[in-house]
Amino acid sequence: MSAKPSETTPVESSGPIRTVAVIDMGTASIRLAVAEILPNGSVRKLESLSQAVNLGRDTFTRGAISTETTEDCVQVLRSYRKILREYQIDRPEQVRVVATSAVREASNSLAFIDRIYIGTGFPVEPLEPAEVNHLTYLTIQPLLKAEPALGEVETLVMEVGGGSTELLAIRGANVVFSETYRLGSLRLRETLEALHAPVVKVRKMMEQQIERTIDDMAASIPRDNLIELVGVGGDVRFAARKLIAEWDSTRIARLPIKALEQLTDKILGQTTDQLVRKQRLSYPEAETLGPALLAYVLLAKRLELKQLLVTNVSLRDGLLIELAAGDTITEEFSNQIIRSATDLGRKFQFDEVHATHVAKLAGDLFHQLQAEHMLSPRTEVILRVAALLHEVGLYISQRSYHKHSLYLIRNSDMFGLSRRDLLLAALVARYHRRASPQPSHEGYNTLDRDQRVTVQKLAAILRLADALDESRSQRIKEIKCQRDEDRLIITVPQVEDVSLEQLTLRAYGSLFEETFGLSVLLRIAPG
Repeated sequence: MSAKPSETTPVESSGPIRTVAVIDMGTASIRLAVAEILPNGSVRKLESLSQAVNLGRDTFTRGAISTETTEDCVQVLRSYRKILREYQIDRPEQVRVVATSAVREASNSLAFIDRIYIGTGFPVEPLEPAEVNHLTYLTIQPLLKAEPALGEVETLVMEVGGGSTELLAIRGANVVFSETYRLGSLRLRETLEALHAPVVKVRKMMEQQIERTIDDMAASIPRDNLIELVGVGGDVRFAARKLIAEWDSTRIARLPIKALEQLTDKILGQTTDQLVRKQRLSYPEAETLGPALLAYVLLAKRLELKQLLVTNVSLRDGLLIELAAGDTITEEFSNQIIRSATDLGRKFQFDEVHATHVAKLAGDLFHQLQAEHMLSPRTEVILRVAALLHEVGLYISQRSYHKHSLYLIRNSDMFGLSRRDLLLAALVARYHRRASPQPSHEGYNTLDRDQRVTVQKLAAILRLADALDESRSQRIKEIKCQRDEDRLIITVPQVEDVSLEQLTLRAYGSLFEETFGLSVLLRIAPG
């Protein structure tokens, strides 16, 4: 096991000191980070540990995680459990255990997760690519704020993992795009070894494999601005420590591409055994090092960059920031999600003026009806996404377009939203008209009780918001909600005639009444 020094990462939160932990089950190792969340919302690391495992080797060669590797993972997590007890971390809400592509893609993923839970008591959460990109964004934000010069260029954040490569493009404070590619250092090595190619040809074949993915990357990267490439991940941090003897890991390392390429050539010229012996790496780490560094070098050369920036952040930093934030969501991150949803709407030629206004009204209703729906602030983002995209199904057909909206949203990639979040948003959009949610409906029948209730509440609110802009004139700009016994009275100022909206509310307000037990009355404010 190896330990890292403590560090502090500011986040927007408040409360008493809390001791928490995150565990990341990656392709080559299981890593633990223990930290304190301070009253000012900052995160102070107390201890970091890492233990090598063969999760990626199993998944990417056999398609499944072996019993032997599973039991190795159980033993590692049991040892971590003992450490957590020393820190008095014994409640479920104090720990989050996640897994990446090696577990997510294994054919026996569910059996593996069940065995881990039975053997250790830890519930393992496989992270989807969108969630990994979200965590990368959280970890990179302090860097962008600390380096104002990066705000003036296109910042590409790249992490070559064992199973996949994450690429996040940020311009200023905005995410331009986020993509996940099936280019992983361990996946690549295992593929080449399976071909039993001569050693002299392995380097060339590796380059060809990486170049194909880089072709896709380069086609997506906007080239209308100066570019800086930021590498995150253990492999590139190893390179930074090798090339910069006294690297202060709290600051950015700037690696000349020529020097990085020379180091990469040296690494690829050694066997795994030699790397383990000379560089004091574990076998899984030694297997991924060369292919990962080669991917960074080739992308940097394709973009004609002279240097690679390296920062000492990891997936665990993002997980700790999330734990510190709890159910809250920053306005900045919420805006990134909404921006991504708007881009998707434009792709399907939606009525942007109407959609934006409905989303605004839905947000107003959400805040004013907090006492009625009692939902987490995070669910407001799902409501706003559904409101923005509730009519994108018209791109396919006017007939049953609400069902087409469900399909398009559910099968799209949107920054910051997991597959489950996308499903919830898609279902809320689907129920903005016509039938109420039914247990037999596709997608809805896969939800648990709390999720079903969330969808029903948000869909009921969306129906009100959509009805308030039935004229598509955006004439209702402000609303005031007030409960009067078993009625919800919505008052609107500075509008002369709301008869159309009143008729629409009568037609579509039944879901709200079924859900909240309140009939809806719309009236004009006096004067």
